[in-house]
Amino acid sequence: MAKPEIKNVSVIGSGSWGTALVKILSSQSNAKIKWWFRDPEAVKQLKALKFNPKHLRDVKFPLSKIKPTSNISKALKGAELVIIAVPSAFVHEVFESIPKQELQGKYHASAVKGMIPEMDLTVSEYLNRVFEIPYRDQAVIAGPCHAEEVALEKQSYLTAAGPNKELTESIADLLSGFFIACKTNPDLLGVEYAAVMKNIVAIASGIVHAQNFGDNFQAVLVSNAVDEITYFLSKVQPKERNLVDSAYLGDILVTAYSQFSRNRTLGTMVGRGYSVRSAMMEMNQIAEGYYGVKSIHKMGEELGLDLPVVNFVYHVLYEKISPAIEVQILKERLS
Repeated sequence: MAKPEIKNVSVIGSGSWGTALVKILSSQSNAKIKWWFRDPEAVKQLKALKFNPKHLRDVKFPLSKIKPTSNISKALKGAELVIIAVPSAFVHEVFESIPKQELQGKYHASAVKGMIPEMDLTVSEYLNRVFEIPYRDQAVIAGPCHAEEVALEKQSYLTAAGPNKELTESIADLLSGFFIACKTNPDLLGVEYAAVMKNIVAIASGIVHAQNFGDNFQAVLVSNAVDEITYFLSKVQPKERNLVDSAYLGDILVTAYSQFSRNRTLGTMVGRGYSVRSAMMEMNQIAEGYYGVKSIHKMGEELGLDLPVVNFVYHVLYEKISPAIEVQILKERLS
């Protein structure tokens, strides 16, 4: 089967990761790009200034390749590939009013690293169940890759994961270039769930850092978390997979340790005594792990799974148990 030819791409979402993806596509491919913004004023500013006024402002965009719009139906029209880069908490809000036929007959790639909180579904599951998009027409774009480093054109690595090898190869071709290497992986749901869970690990890492635990403890925490993710995936999506692959372990490490990680930042602030609400307001960014941990904790309870790191983060964020108390409990569970 030949690789699908993708000449027209729609990017839904104008946050930092959506902006980074448009930079990658516009600088490294010949695709025509329609870029959806929630805010019509931001579209006007992009057209006038050639940069996104709210995110990665140093990145200039070639408007000959990009057509920004705040009309989602216009953004979707004519696209062979739709890349979704909206925070998970807003995916359903963005798509719920769109007729099924506007999404069907297209390929879809999720760059969302979270769960849709209203439904406890990953984006691929949501598209499959609500819009009847076959999994063979879907992919996930995973890291390790921070938007801020893409803006600086630092060498970065991506993975296009999905069951349709020809589709993931076409997406990898679109994203590969002089500062991005992109490979493929057949594990759609495994990569997607791992991306959700690595944000939970990053929040845990931030909390323990704020509680004055050092690098030794962080290393044990992360290695135990990798075992926990392996265990979780074996129960919800049994499949042969190599968790040391960069799409899994690499993404976990960069999110747990990087200065750019908003999930680690959220954990650090909560560990220092901020409420979740005040931390989110000060960050002025979405930390996907906040929503993801609620869904994964619920799934773990329903399946009877023992998930110490997930439980630790859930208890601190949602049950408002003191981080100092919870970290002492977690200490006894790590090895």
